Amino acid sequence: MTLRIAMWSGPRNISTAMMRAWENRADCAVIDEPFYACYLAESGADHPCREAVLQSQPTCRSEVIAGLVSDEPAPIYYQKHMTHHMPAACDLSWAIEMHHVFLIRDPAAVIASYLNKMPTVTSDDIGIVRQWELFQTISELTGRRPTVIDGADVLANPHVLLKKLCSALEVPWREQEMTAWPLGPRTSDGVWAQHWYQSVWASSGFSASPAPTPNVPGVAHKLAEDMQPYFQTLWVDRLKPG
Repeated sequence: MTLRIAMWSGPRNISTAMMRAWENRADCAVIDEPFYACYLAESGADHPCREAVLQSQPTCRSEVIAGLVSDEPAPIYYQKHMTHHMPAACDLSWAIEMHHVFLIRDPAAVIASYLNKMPTVTSDDIGIVRQWELFQTISELTGRRPTVIDGADVLANPHVLLKKLCSALEVPWREQEMTAWPLGPRTSDGVWAQHWYQSVWASSGFSASPAPTPNVPGVAHKLAEDMQPYFQTLWVDRLKPG
């Protein structure tokens, strides 16, 4: 039986580094943001590499879902999802049998990093409210609260946090495989990687010390403040470092 892990994150939240850690396991295959083309087709959002994304993935959600629930590429199938790719009207019944993890990050840090790549930012762009909503919905659907991890905790002590995550998911802990990986791109990276993944391509593991939370000016600062209650609600449920 394939163990299917659905990792729910917003952008700019070590989500690609986390995908690297899992893909580096010999018993795991990954898929990178499989609903991205669906989101772009439905929303009309003008993202970098838009046309390439639309051509690289199915734009029909049922087609994507069929692969997520039936493909068996490895004993562990790690699925990296962006919360803003799943609008409120989406049927999530397919996700009942998944093992869900929510990867969170302080909103100010998310927004600051996002603005390094994009000219503007909105709450929909970073998906924090939608992440909170999905946590509630998936808790109700599955009858259990999903695992929550904070990216800052992972960066500060990847060995401890990833070991705890493996324990929560009931999979063997593979320290050497999950805490270091080869430099450069992967064939599993989405076609959007050329715009978003430069820092991960230059990495061979998790950063030993997370950067301090930046000051976000102007309207973006207000947005970060507005997102804090949603982040904090999830943060209290996170796997603790100690």
